[in-house]
Amino acid sequence: MQPWSANWSGELTEHVIASDALRDNPLGDPAERPLLVYTPPGYADEPGRRYPSVYVIQGYTGHLGMWRNRAPFRQPFPERADALFAAGEAPPAVVVYVDAWTAYGGSQFVDSPGTGRYHTYLCDEVVRYVDERYRTIPEAAHRGIQGKSSGGFGAMITPMLRPDLFGALATHAGDSLYEFSYLPEFSRCVRLLREYDGDVFKWWDEFRGRTAFTRQGDDTLVMTLGCSAAFSAADDGTPLLPFDSRTGVLDAGLWQRWLDWDPVRMVPRYGGALRSMRAIWIDAGTRDEWNLDIGATAFRQALLDNGVVADRISFELFDAGHGGTDHRYPLSLAYLAKALTP
Repeated sequence: MQPWSANWSGELTEHVIASDALRDNPLGDPAERPLLVYTPPGYADEPGRRYPSVYVIQGYTGHLGMWRNRAPFRQPFPERADALFAAGEAPPAVVVYVDAWTAYGGSQFVDSPGTGRYHTYLCDEVVRYVDERYRTIPEAAHRGIQGKSSGGFGAMITPMLRPDLFGALATHAGDSLYEFSYLPEFSRCVRLLREYDGDVFKWWDEFRGRTAFTRQGDDTLVMTLGCSAAFSAADDGTPLLPFDSRTGVLDAGLWQRWLDWDPVRMVPRYGGALRSMRAIWIDAGTRDEWNLDIGATAFRQALLDNGVVADRISFELFDAGHGGTDHRYPLSLAYLAKALTP
């Protein structure tokens, strides 16, 4: 395996999509976004054939260019996906890599006055853009979505909100069960913000004026600020932390707005949508630093409690932390491709 390149059997094409939904977003982020679309081997040779599609979304601080990052002895996921299809280990599918970066490092794939209309962008613009230009099967039963961490969260909630678009999902250590994943971060934020008189925006101004992630706790603060922008922004777009930044006392109303986006808590409200899924993949490492293995277990149980058929769920915990789990992506891609193929 060469560390710098690979031979492709399919084709990966980069597009730029101009988004009406993201125009004039509150952070001034670009409304034109890159989009990668992969077509499998044989796509050009069979002009009458249509294919299922799988949309891939990234974790917090992830952006589209990172799919090309090369780690020692590991190929990037798009190359491994190509090898998967070339070897016949999964039915051919169109794979779409979506960019949802914001100035805060992520959007959580929701519509919010703090970041912009990223749910609308994904569902109403990216999906339409791909279906108009590629020979997909433009039905929910043949369209899936997958992601890790915040991308895993997006992969859980998007089909709940839009079962008319997505009929299968795969979540790798997706954000869930917030009392174990997000809540412990709040006390860390209080300690980190002491240096900034409890003012997260004083930290934010300082963070943007230096090399990012060069001080301890930058990752905790940027994630909490960005999620506050997604889940608990004021009407004018200002992110509101769901706790007092000096005392740590929770703001019950703002914290409830976060809990309303907890996939475990969302399941009963969207049981019908989830029961319509053709396949649901859930996994996480047993040493996940954000306890997302516990969240994964709770999400699976919530699905079962709300009538999702057990044989439509693939669930596994494996020995790993939160990072270094990218080897799982081709496994779930193959699972989705098989479930979505007519």
